[in-house]
Amino acid sequence: MLYFLLSLALLLTTSCTGSEPMDKVAERVFERAQVQLTALYNSTPEDKMPVTFENGKNKFGKFNGWTSGFFPGSLWYIYEYTKDPAIREMAEKQTEKLDGIIELKTHHDIGFQVNSSFGNGYRLTGNEAYKDMVIAGADKLCTRFNPTVGCTRSWEPSKKWQYPVIIDNMMNLEILANAYRITGDKKYMEIATSHANTTLKNHFREDGSCFHVLSYDEATGEVIKKQTHQGFCDASAWSRGQAWALYGFTMMYRETKDPAYLEQAKKVAAFIIPMLPKDGVPEWDFNAPGTKHAFDMSAKGAPKAEDYHWRKGDPVLRDSSAGAIMASAFVELSGYTTGKESAKYRKTAEKILRTLASPEYMAEEGENGNFLLKHGVTNLHRWDGVDIPLTYGDYYFLEALLKFCK
Repeated sequence: MLYFLLSLALLLTTSCTGSEPMDKVAERVFERAQVQLTALYNSTPEDKMPVTFENGKNKFGKFNGWTSGFFPGSLWYIYEYTKDPAIREMAEKQTEKLDGIIELKTHHDIGFQVNSSFGNGYRLTGNEAYKDMVIAGADKLCTRFNPTVGCTRSWEPSKKWQYPVIIDNMMNLEILANAYRITGDKKYMEIATSHANTTLKNHFREDGSCFHVLSYDEATGEVIKKQTHQGFCDASAWSRGQAWALYGFTMMYRETKDPAYLEQAKKVAAFIIPMLPKDGVPEWDFNAPGTKHAFDMSAKGAPKAEDYHWRKGDPVLRDSSAGAIMASAFVELSGYTTGKESAKYRKTAEKILRTLASPEYMAEEGENGNFLLKHGVTNLHRWDGVDIPLTYGDYYFLEALLKFCK
């Protein structure tokens, strides 16, 4: 009995270290994902989509919520890996629940909503109805474009921001690129490149980190404010924002082969990599109190107290979703570079993926509300979504593993 227990302990230990081949890591993760997300599928209401699991209960959101496309997208990724027809049927049913989303009041995240679900469905099945939805989603995103500003607008105007553009918006350019591939209509890529070029010009600091929110004057295109909404403070590097930037410019290089986008992705990567903890999974904000790179708030030029989006005593938490997004971007970026640079990006992705696939971050069967990853953070300073699973964390984790093992 003692020998059995020691052998089991050794197996569990080695399964989470570098000795486990990455194809076996992927196999283990997708087996778990299939069990977890099948159970989540069975508990999801017909008129909702899974969002998270918090305070012992699953939370489901409306179809026009920004995360609504990620659950069907995760099912498509599981189908891509397993080729299981039962999973395909689940993916189709969850995707088709979003059929009416174009008629709903939506926002810039129509890209997330449609490309993750219908876009993956079209890529894997060739279903013409899915193709039509991708084009319709791209058309709807185009209506948010202001040529004077040069960007698609993120949120609606408010007292706080006249024409807000968030770094997250880089991700939604992918549906425009997808629509261009399908139709050949240049308007989609013209808007995508305009948005990317304007973001490259205005959203970044010299060190390669980015702001979260910029407010533009919609009449002149001038930048009015550079702030955060979910990070520690306006001057800090909110980790998921850095992940969106890394992924977004890597994706734009894939779609255009413009070397400026590759250089920007590499610059963002050069900022991120030294900031990562030893295990590779980032803190929710790289400069928050308690992190290795925390601001010295007593130093000259430090952010003022009124600029903090944080409360004394807030914990230093990791954000598994930011790690998953970064891992997916680093894998892809490694394919666009060579030599030591490529190896560095792939090694960073592998480190993150191995950590996320460990018991510390990946849920056991039946736990975590049947989501896959634990320890995500949505908006710590508002205490909104703190140390919880996030549907987009699962999505990008599975995507990263698929990319890594191709």
